[in-house]
Amino acid sequence: MRLRHPDGQLIHLSYCTNVHPAEDLDGIIGQLDTYARPVRERLDADVLGLGLWLAAPVAAALAADAGQRRRLRRELTARGLEVVTLNGFPYRSFQAPVVKHAVYHPDWSTTERLDYTLDLARILVDLLPDDAARGSISTLPLAWREPWDTERADACARQLDRLAAGLADLSRGGRPVRVAFEPEPGCVVESTADAARWLSAIDTEWLGICLDLAHLACAWEEPAAALATLRAAGLPVVKVQVSAALGADAPQRDAEVLRGYVEPRFLHQTRSVHGPAADDLDAALDAALPGPWRVHYHVPLHAVPAEPLTSTVPVLRAALRELLGGDTAGCDHLDVETYTWGVLPAAHRPQTTEQLAGGIAAELAFARDELCALGLSLESRPAADRTSPSYSEVTR
Repeated sequence: MRLRHPDGQLIHLSYCTNVHPAEDLDGIIGQLDTYARPVRERLDADVLGLGLWLAAPVAAALAADAGQRRRLRRELTARGLEVVTLNGFPYRSFQAPVVKHAVYHPDWSTTERLDYTLDLARILVDLLPDDAARGSISTLPLAWREPWDTERADACARQLDRLAAGLADLSRGGRPVRVAFEPEPGCVVESTADAARWLSAIDTEWLGICLDLAHLACAWEEPAAALATLRAAGLPVVKVQVSAALGADAPQRDAEVLRGYVEPRFLHQTRSVHGPAADDLDAALDAALPGPWRVHYHVPLHAVPAEPLTSTVPVLRAALRELLGGDTAGCDHLDVETYTWGVLPAAHRPQTTEQLAGGIAAELAFARDELCALGLSLESRPAADRTSPSYSEVTR
């Protein structure tokens, strides 16, 4: 969806497709009909934004074939869909039965991660709608924290220099595509303070931060202070992932309910307000970490978790207020990223494709309403735009 900030800036709101398992072009196009178009129709939106996730093999194929990129853009446009941002964090197999630490590989010390990200940038250049000011790609925060040493840090720095140069070359004469590093619990860059430490030397014309609001909450960061840290380090917020984490005020008392969220696919890093941490929810329960906790478990924005657990929606609201509630917008790419629908406790898990589409639509409606409460207004694409030469060209 498109919204307009009071300062006139166009704000793009999308949902991230890493919740879907397709990893080839035909499967991705199929999921547009199964999920994205029904979501748009439920929202009665002229245009629905997608934070598209493309696994490495399909990204390589699309980057090498301009005809297939044109096909993908036609398929998107024909369904009233658009893409200004890509999720480049998972490399492949993100909805496999077991993901856990595999999502952090290959990391930014490798050429595989660089090649994948530049492939995504080549694709995004051709997918951007005509009136989008820029594109963005979110990516992992360098690497998982172990192993990490000077050699790996130097390797990452070299790859980021190559990344910036590659983005500059791809964007020459056109609109910029920027890459955003996403602080996450357990990684080299877990917090905004870590971002200031490890990313202060990046080329901020092309590189910046993806602020995931669930991750921000899990780090027990206060949004205004976190954004002040990034500003002081000169690090721009390129993209925001509108997400909420799981909260537990009394985890020992509520251990049985929390165990309903233990599952084998994803890591659910758990952080106590007092400092102790665990790399997964079951480990936190076994260690009886002191509460309150925040758990890296993306929960639906609009729905209350299993009682008496909570979500970090208050952190989300405070962050959006800091980013967009003033006279000037702080970021124009907002992506709702709840990839955990398929592993929620059974009572909260959608059982059909229609239920999943309904849940995604409800999350987007929630995010839209939060933004409108901050003074943003919905933007409709004029009917004339749908018959313009540029539109006709991509739908032929």
